[in-house]
Amino acid sequence: MRSRSGPSSPTTSSRSARIRQWIADPLIDVIITTGGTGFTGRDVTPEAVEPLLEKRMEGFATLFLMVSHAKIGTSAIQTRATAGVAGATYIFCLPGSPGACRDAWDEILVHQLDYRYRPCNFVEIMPRLDEHLRRAKAKGASL
Repeated sequence: MRSRSGPSSPTTSSRSARIRQWIADPLIDVIITTGGTGFTGRDVTPEAVEPLLEKRMEGFATLFLMVSHAKIGTSAIQTRATAGVAGATYIFCLPGSPGACRDAWDEILVHQLDYRYRPCNFVEIMPRLDEHLRRAKAKGASL
């Protein structure tokens, strides 16, 4: 696991550029960002990441909201946590609070990033995330 960080108050374009670099790195399968998911002017993570996503993972945001509500009640409405897949890389954007990060890890990600978790997990489908990019064009088909 590698950990990198950027400026504490990045712009949308600088955050997008950094995420694009990580997506392009064949050694990175999962990106977890923390912070920037609130409502203040410096909270730009969803705006930076969501345009890069090929597939959004609405279920993550919903499940995270449920976990958060159980812990902090209606204050959970203040999160814009998001997730998805881009370039065969999972991307999870978590709030910056240590408690929220711990909740997302302990209640969701630790299970889904463990190949032993049943009935299904993210690890077992990793090899197929980019199959649409590798699929040979059907004979005679046109785009």
